[in-house]
Amino acid sequence: MLDLLIQHVNLPDGRRDQSVAVQDGRIVEVAAGLQAQAHETLDGQGRLLSPPFVDAHFHMDSTLSYGLPRINQSGTLLEGIALWGELKPHLTHEAIVQRALSYCDWAVARGLLAIRSHVDVCDDRLLAVQALLEVKKTVAPYLDLQLVAFPQDGVLRSPNALHNLKRALDLGVEVVGGIPHFERTMAHGADSVKLLCELAADRGLLVDMHCDESDDPLSRHVETLAAETHRLGLHGRVTGSHLTSMHSMDNYYVSKLLALMAEAQLGVVANPLINITLQGRHDSYPKRRGMTRVPEQLAAGLTVAFGHDCVMDPWYSLGSGDMLEVASMGLHVAQMTSQAAMRQCFEAVTTAPARLLHLKGYGIAPGCHADFVLLDARDPIEALRLRPPRLRVYRRGKCIAQSQPAVSTLHLPGRPDSTAFRS
Repeated sequence: MLDLLIQHVNLPDGRRDQSVAVQDGRIVEVAAGLQAQAHETLDGQGRLLSPPFVDAHFHMDSTLSYGLPRINQSGTLLEGIALWGELKPHLTHEAIVQRALSYCDWAVARGLLAIRSHVDVCDDRLLAVQALLEVKKTVAPYLDLQLVAFPQDGVLRSPNALHNLKRALDLGVEVVGGIPHFERTMAHGADSVKLLCELAADRGLLVDMHCDESDDPLSRHVETLAAETHRLGLHGRVTGSHLTSMHSMDNYYVSKLLALMAEAQLGVVANPLINITLQGRHDSYPKRRGMTRVPEQLAAGLTVAFGHDCVMDPWYSLGSGDMLEVASMGLHVAQMTSQAAMRQCFEAVTTAPARLLHLKGYGIAPGCHADFVLLDARDPIEALRLRPPRLRVYRRGKCIAQSQPAVSTLHLPGRPDSTAFRS
C-alpha cells in the first residue's frame, strides 16, 4: 500500500491530470489515471503540483532585523552596509537563531524548502556563522539550508576576513563567497576572485560571489570569475550573484562576456526585488533599473535563478518569503512576458536554483524526494499572476504546512456570491 497518492494534478512541464504516488518519502510513480490503495489520497482538482521553491540567494543572519539599530532612512545599499556594521557588535547568538527560525517558518508556509544563505564572516566572533549552523541542524528535517562564507567587508579589505572565512569553512560552511567590487581597487577585486576560487578548488567546494553589484559598466569582475572558473576546472560549480553592472555594459563587450560565462558554465542569480530597489540611485532620468541581463543569459544557455536576497533587514524593509513575488518582479523588469519566458521565470525559483545548489533528489519524477507544493493555480503562469495560497506543502511525503484557497465573498446584486480571481 502506498503512503500517499495525489491525483488529478497538473505539473509545471505542461503535463495535465497526473497522479503522483509516494512510498517511504520518495516518488515511486508519476502517471495519468493512476489508481492504487494508499494511506492518504488527495484529489488535486486540476491544481498545480510543483517541486518546492528554492531561494538561491539570501541573507539569513540579518533577516527580520528591520529597525535595528535604526531604520535605513535613505533605502540605499551603502546605508544598509553601514547599518549592518553598527548592528554587528550588538548581535547575539540567540537573537540570530530566533529570527532565522521565524523566517524558516515563513518559508515553509510559502513552500520554500531550500535556501542558500550568505553569512557574514568579518566578525571575529563568527557569531552569525555559529548561529546559522545551529539553525541549519534544527531545520534539516524540513528545509535544506546551504551556507556561504561571505566576507561582507571584503576578503582583502577586512583585516581578518580570509582567516575567518577559512575558520567558517572548517566549521562546516559549504560554499566560498566573495565581494570583489567592494575591495579597495579593481586590482584587489580581481586578486580576491583568484584567491577565493583557488581556495574552493583546493577544498572541493562550490563558489557563490556577490559580483559587480554596481551601476558601473567598468565593474567587470564577472569576467575574472568566469576565467578563473575555466582555469581551475570549476565548471558548473561557480555562481555569480547580482551581476547588475551588466545592465549598464556596452553590448559588444557583453556579447564577448556571455560567451566566456557560457564556456565556464557559470551560474547566475539575479535578485529582482533588491536589484531594482538599490541600483540606479545616482540616475535622474532615464533611470536604470539595474537587474542583470536575464533573457540574454538564458539565451546563451546559462542557468539563471532568482533570489529573494533580503527580507525586513537593513537593506530592504519589505518581503515575506514568497518566491512567486520575486519571480513576478523579475518577469516584469526583464519584460519576460512571452509564454515560454514566463515559464522560465517560474523555473528561476524552482528547478534552476535547485541546479545551482546541487540539490539531490529534487523534482517530480520517480526516485525523487516526495517534496512538493500544491498551489491554488492551474499552471505556472496562473501561479505567477495570482501568487496563490500553498494549499499543501509536503516534505518527504508528509504534509508540513497547509492553507485555505483564496476566495472572496461578494454581496452584489445579480452577481455571484464569491470570486477566486479566475476568468
